[in-house]
Amino acid sequence: MNTVRIVGGAFRRRQLRFPDSEGLRPTPDRVRETLFNWLGQDLAGQLCLDLFAGSGALGFEAASRGAARVVMVEKTPRVLAALQENHELLHKPSAVEIVRGDALQYLVSTKTKFDLIFLDPPYKAGWIGRLEGLLPPVLNEDAAIYVEAEHEIASLGDWRTVRQGKAGEVHFHLLRRPA
Repeated sequence: MNTVRIVGGAFRRRQLRFPDSEGLRPTPDRVRETLFNWLGQDLAGQLCLDLFAGSGALGFEAASRGAARVVMVEKTPRVLAALQENHELLHKPSAVEIVRGDALQYLVSTKTKFDLIFLDPPYKAGWIGRLEGLLPPVLNEDAAIYVEAEHEIASLGDWRTVRQGKAGEVHFHLLRRPA
């Protein structure tokens, strides 16, 4: 098993364990620190969606920082089992909901409107393009989108990149809808 640590909030320094799995690349500590500096350290009251949960680093980090609800969607059974074990390890925070399922099906079926969506899909599989049209109905008017990709992203629909960075081969972006 591999590990990644939570960098801030109530679960700070706790280690999350996750298996090797094709396409699974946990968001590095430094990138998560930067993201949560951009967002503000406190996510109290926020509804968050971690659409390709993987290691759970982004979703559990959001819960650690006070998000009211974090839905973590994962399809791979071994990775899903690790997410559930990490949920247990953190004493089952009530804000966290783990959903076994496909990202596209989840977006089409949910009625929830989110304040923040984390998108870190497998690279070189065309996910960003397939998701773009499905995001607006599940986003609140002033929602933010965080995206990790193998290339720079200027926009997703009405959302424009307002902050971006690069760590190794990973381009990371925070997108917001212009006022």
